[in-house]
Parts: sequence; structure tokens; C-alpha cells
Amino acid sequence: MAFTASLGWAALLLAASVSLCWARSDAPRGVAQGFVFDPKATCEPRCAHAGVCIRNNTCLCATGYEGDSCQYANCYPKCKNGGVCLRPGKCRCPPGFGGRYCHKVTCDGGCWNGGECNAVNGVAKCICPFSWTGSKCQEAICPQGCRNGGLCVAPGICSCPEGWLGGACHVAECTVPCMNGGKCISPDKCRCRPPYLGLRCEERKRRH
Repeated sequence: MAFTASLGWAALLLAASVSLCWARSDAPRGVAQGFVFDPKATCEPRCAHAGVCIRNNTCLCATGYEGDSCQYANCYPKCKNGGVCLRPGKCRCPPGFGGRYCHKVTCDGGCWNGGECNAVNGVAKCICPFSWTGSKCQEAICPQGCRNGGLCVAPGICSCPEGWLGGACHVAECTVPCMNGGKCISPDKCRCRPPYLGLRCEERKRRH
């Protein structure tokens, strides 16, 4: 019986000693030592997360925790992209990142028009294809510009207000054409060549 009991305690001491070989972590931790249990030991601060005080101010931590008072949770793999380990295997991710270990980049609202969500200097950002811009790649680019109140609605395509035409909304429209060589300079407004005048350059100026 005594021999069997000795084997049992030896196994317990060995297991506890192994438990004190802390897992790798960047968190502060105590020095691994052999197991010597003192039932009268006190630990200040108290051992957290079900840790056991085995000697004065020395905690034996439960699996998944470490630190002088077992105050730090372990996450393996480590939380990425600035994530914080809340409990074993559970990371709290910063905005723009998701997944169990904050390894997935997520752009709020997604990326439109073929844009791709990537991490740029630790920030989730849409990388837009040619001819698109904006935080979600929602804005088309018109290299020629859209004049006179026109809006760029697709790459290189302007939506023009009434009275304007052309790829850049730069051509005025006169519903009744200008006469006698006059030029339409704004919606329904003609600039006449001498000696003509009138709304449509239809009148010839009289000589006195």
C-alpha cells in the first residue's frame, strides 16, 4: 500500500512540475520551478482563473492561462493585427479585422466595383481597380472631367444636366438651332456673328 501511494504522489508531483513549464507567450510570467506545495501558502494578488496558490506568491495556473497570478489568457496562434486575447482561443479584434485570431481583413460595407479589402499599415482599406475611387470604390473616375454640373456615373462617362451634351458635358444644346453662323454657347442661348442679332441670330441689324 505504501509503495502504491508513493507512486501516486510521484505522478502528481511530476504532473504539477510539468504544468509549471509555462507555454510560450509575450506576457510577463514567473520562473518555472519544481513543484513544492504549501497548503498554508498565500498569494497576493490572488491566483486568477482557477489558478492554485502552491507557495507564497506563486501560482499554478490552469491550462490556457499564465502570468504571476494567472491573469493572462493564452491564444495560439497569437491574436493578429492588434487583437487582444480575452480568454483561451478567443481574441477581441480591432475594427476592420475578424476571424478567430483576427487574421481576416473586413472592410465595413464591403468593397464595390471589383475592389479588394486589404490591410494597409494595420488599417482595413479597399484597394480600388483602375477608374474607381472612394472608401468603398464607389466613385467612378472620368479623366476628362464632367463640366456644367455633370456627374461621373461610370469610368469615363458623364451624366449631363438638361441642355448640355458631350463626353464632358461641355457642348451646349439649343433646341432651335442658331442661325446665320451663330453659335450655341449655353442652353438655348446663341452668340451671333455681326451683323445678326436676336435669340436665334435671325435678325439682320439695319444700317442707319
